Amino acid sequence: MNDDHVYMTLAEGHEDDTRWAYGTGFEDPLHGVDTTVPEGVDAGALAAVCVALADDALVSAQRLAEWITRAPELEEEVALANTGLDLLGQARLLYTRAGQVDGTGRDEDAYAYLRDAADFRNVRLAELPNGDFAFSVVRLLVLSSWRLAHFQRLAAHPDPVLAAVAAKGVKELTYHRQYAAEWVVRLGDGTEESHRRTRTALERVGPYLGELFTAYDARDEVVGVLRQVTEEAGLPMPVYRPLPGAGRGGEHTEHLAPLLAELQGVARAHPGATW
Repeated sequence: MNDDHVYMTLAEGHEDDTRWAYGTGFEDPLHGVDTTVPEGVDAGALAAVCVALADDALVSAQRLAEWITRAPELEEEVALANTGLDLLGQARLLYTRAGQVDGTGRDEDAYAYLRDAADFRNVRLAELPNGDFAFSVVRLLVLSSWRLAHFQRLAAHPDPVLAAVAAKGVKELTYHRQYAAEWVVRLGDGTEESHRRTRTALERVGPYLGELFTAYDARDEVVGVLRQVTEEAGLPMPVYRPLPGAGRGGEHTEHLAPLLAELQGVARAHPGATW
């Protein structure tokens, strides 16, 4: 087994170790950034992009938090929890930006806690139950590769706030992708059982890839990463079998509502409370 090869290749060009939850990079990524919506930028479209990306991050973070006390090893529990914290930080900034530009003045709590499942715009892959560890790291590989490709483009967005959030997120997502790729290779090239489980995870992810590629044009980047990792792991590429419906349009699986019920329970039981 040699998972260092794929790990280092995916890391090329991203040697900066500054991350929100890892390393020492805790500076405010929006310090000094002008929050005025630039001329020519559609505020409604900007808010919609921010909410969708924030919903992806919030739901993914909630799923990752479910691994706390359940991960195979303490080190992996910490890694998954901190990855979730990175995503939660992205969600907070994106929700705040959406509230600034959509005319509602809503804050991050209103977006996270006071909307029903049909109002969320996350992709459906993010809301699926964790399953086993193999599925969770395969999903993380897919979602982080897809989100990274999109954030790399958004770093040049004309809105300076969204651009700053994306630029900071690129560093975090690069690590998320590396971490997931290392584990997929390790599991795929491991025991017969770990290989079987990882292959099953790729099959389970396949039907949801079409939705990702429809939401943002990142097909080439994501397919390239998946092909590189699966070849190194001795695994087949996932087969695209698009499912009807799309989370971006508010159509979700039956798994999102229970996830939100747990996430929002305290806030809804004590409206207006602060802590």
